Amino acid sequence: MKLIRIFFRNLANAFKSIFRNISLSSASLLCTTITLFIVAVGVIVTENINDFTRNLTKSLSIVAFVDSGSSNEEIERIKNEISSIENVKTDEIIYKDRKTVKEETLEKAEKGSTIYTIVSTWEDDNNPLQPEFIIYVKDSKKLEKTADDISNIDKVKSVKYAKEVNKQMTPVIDIIQKISIIIIIGLIVVTVFLIGNTIKLTIYARSEEIEIMRLVGISNTVIRLPFVIEGTILGFLGSIIPIAVTIWGYTICYDKLGGILFSPIIKMIEPMPFTLYTSLILLAIGGVVGMAGSYMAVRRYLKV
Repeated sequence: MKLIRIFFRNLANAFKSIFRNISLSSASLLCTTITLFIVAVGVIVTENINDFTRNLTKSLSIVAFVDSGSSNEEIERIKNEISSIENVKTDEIIYKDRKTVKEETLEKAEKGSTIYTIVSTWEDDNNPLQPEFIIYVKDSKKLEKTADDISNIDKVKSVKYAKEVNKQMTPVIDIIQKISIIIIIGLIVVTVFLIGNTIKLTIYARSEEIEIMRLVGISNTVIRLPFVIEGTILGFLGSIIPIAVTIWGYTICYDKLGGILFSPIIKMIEPMPFTLYTSLILLAIGGVVGMAGSYMAVRRYLKV
C-alpha cells in the first residue's frame, strides 16, 4: 500500500510540475507530437508497401498438371505428397478435374471464338484437358525448388509457374523490405534523439531544484521518480494528436480512395485493426522515450 501511495503522490506532483513549467512542457509536447507524427507517416507508408509486396508474393503459384488417367486414389496420393513438401501452403492447394478446367476455359473464352467453339464440343470421354493442382508457396525464394519437387511426383506430367517474374521480383521485394526496416529504425532513432534532448533541456532548466533536493538529503530514487513519471506523461500526451490523426486521417483516405492506391493492384491495408496497432506503437514509443529521456537526464545531476 505504501508503494501505491508513493506512486500516486509522485503522479500528482508530476502533473503539478507539468503545469508549473508549462512553457518547457509545451516545448516537449510539441517536439514529441511532431516527431511521432513523422513516425506515424513512416509506419503507414512502409507497412502498405510491405503489404503490397506480401500480396505479390502470395499471388505466385505453381500449376501442376496431372495425368488424365489418374484414379481418385492417385489424385489423393498426389495431393498428400504435395502437402508434404515443406514450402507448400497445405490449406491453399486447389484441385481441378478435367470438367472444371473445361468450364473455366469456356468462361474465359469469348463466345463465338474458335477456342470456345472447339472446347464446347468436348465431352467427358474426349476431353483432352488435364486435371491440375494450383499450389501456393510460403516462401517465394524457394518457388523454383518447390516446383522441381512437385514435378518429381509420380503422375505429375508437368508444372508451370512464372519463373522469370519470380526471379525479377524476389530481389526487388528483398530491397523494399530492407529499406522499410531501415526507414522505421531511422525514424525511431531520430524520435529518441529529438524527444530525449527536449526533455533533457526541460530537466536542465530545473537543475537547481534537483540540487536543492539533494542537499536536503532526499534519496536519488525519490528525486528521480517524479521526473521519470513526468517524462512518461509528456510522452503519452505527445502521442495523442499523432494517434488521432493516424486513425481519423487514414480512415478518411481509405474511404475516399476506396482502398486503392494509384492502381487496383495496389490496395491499402484496411483501417482496422491496422490503425489500432500503429496507435499502440506510437503510444509505446512516446511513453518509453519520455521515461528513458527523463531518467538519463536526471541521472546526470545525481552523480556525486
